[in-house]
Amino acid sequence: NSLQAAKQLAEDGMSVAVIDMHTIKPIDREAIINAARTTGSIITVEDHNVLGGLGSIVADVLMEAGVPARLKKIGIPDKFVPFGYPDELYPVYGFDGPGIAATARQFMQ
Repeated sequence: NSLQAAKQLAEDGMSVAVIDMHTIKPIDREAIINAARTTGSIITVEDHNVLGGLGSIVADVLMEAGVPARLKKIGIPDKFVPFGYPDELYPVYGFDGPGIAATARQFMQ
């Protein structure tokens, strides 16, 4: 979904990069810090609660390294949510390709 969003954003003339954080333990601190220093902004995307997940860890890494960057977390909000299949729920919470792209456009303004 993130790659699909990146393609849509590139078609709009935006320059973006996607980093696959396939594991969060251990976290790739160097990739996070380099991305933040290069771009000044990071958007995390996860099919997980936004509290205590990848976005929170990225925020911790940036704070501990003293790297200023804007951060947006896309994921399940901290509230009770309905159950369903991912292809049904991703558009609802904005972490399908079009939803990620829309959030990125808004965030980068």
